[in-house]
Amino acid sequence: MSGNDTKLTDLVGSQVTVITNDGKHYVGVLRGYDQTWNLLLQECQERVYSAKSGVQVIQNPGIYCIRGDNVAIVGEVDEEADGAVDLSAIRAAPLVPIRH
Repeated sequence: MSGNDTKLTDLVGSQVTVITNDGKHYVGVLRGYDQTWNLLLQECQERVYSAKSGVQVIQNPGIYCIRGDNVAIVGEVDEEADGAVDLSAIRAAPLVPIRH
């Protein structure tokens, strides 16, 4: 591993952001994954974007599973920077599903 390269194994136990093929955005602690990229997130929240109102945050208590065939992007979250963002002030068009 060099530079900014990060492996999924390095992110276990860290807060991650996940964008799915069906246009959803999740943030939670990565607790595990398998060879087909099925992800297990704990303390997970879904963030729903709107051009008219702030970001709606939907809490998903417990363990949340995201199927690997639906994962588009996984990235590490800077928890300090993320905590400083006022989600209610963000206006953005909802994410759209990927079309194949």
